[in-house]
Amino acid sequence: MENTWLNSYKKNIRSQHGEDGIIEKIFEIIPDCKKFCVEFGAWDGQILSNTWNLISNFGWSGLLIECEKDRFLNLKNYYAKNPYVFCVNRFVHFKGENTLDKILEEYKVPENFDLLSIDIDGNDYHVWDSMIKYKPKLIIIEYNPTIPNDINFIQEAIFGINQGSSLMAMIELGKSKGYEFVATTLNNAFFVRSTYFKLFNISDNSIYLLRKYNPEVECRVYQLYDGTMVYEGNEIHCMTGYRIKKNRLQLLPKILRKFQGRNNKPMIIRILSAIHRILFK
Repeated sequence: MENTWLNSYKKNIRSQHGEDGIIEKIFEIIPDCKKFCVEFGAWDGQILSNTWNLISNFGWSGLLIECEKDRFLNLKNYYAKNPYVFCVNRFVHFKGENTLDKILEEYKVPENFDLLSIDIDGNDYHVWDSMIKYKPKLIIIEYNPTIPNDINFIQEAIFGINQGSSLMAMIELGKSKGYEFVATTLNNAFFVRSTYFKLFNISDNSIYLLRKYNPEVECRVYQLYDGTMVYEGNEIHCMTGYRIKKNRLQLLPKILRKFQGRNNKPMIIRILSAIHRILFK
């Protein structure tokens, strides 16, 4: 069985990149499911939702948290006739009275509830890190897919910036909290409690096997011996949609891009190189 076999179950009902199908399959495997989910930011409960399918088609109960007032009103109105869905207008923090632990305690959520979906476009890592009391069976968390697998990047714990954290950082955090990585979509990673991991028959869940290099979102920058900077991969800026101009990455003008290991460079190149080092030190 391939290590990425869960990805063959991808399908979208209301999710974005096939998460609905993977979630369904995971809960066919995990025992003792109580059918309770938590999601934030939940938006209006429908758009790109990882819980709509469970609630609407499988009879799950849930706590849905959304901080934006307009979105929350739509969320509340949508589920107004469902007594098993609790909608909360709160800003989840990683310190103080609005931590996820505090909110879940307030609404008497079981400590070992089934599914937690975290998607807040930035501090996802820190919210998960702050969760101590609760141990959901499955956690789906957004990571920044433009960051390569070998980079351990963690956004600063500051609200107001939206950078996201790398998949490697999420995997290391998961291990420290007793979770194992089992699948990934374009920008969501799936973690199950370690006690369930063996049920998935994944012989090796290393990051390089479960997530392949994707040139549509990732990029690489490397240097040649003459000082030329080379850019490969995604050429579209992820936030603005602008095309990245690779020639603007050059630190040296073309005339100075010469192999520095040789001492027979023309005098003009030596002079220009010295001036450039002084000006751009």
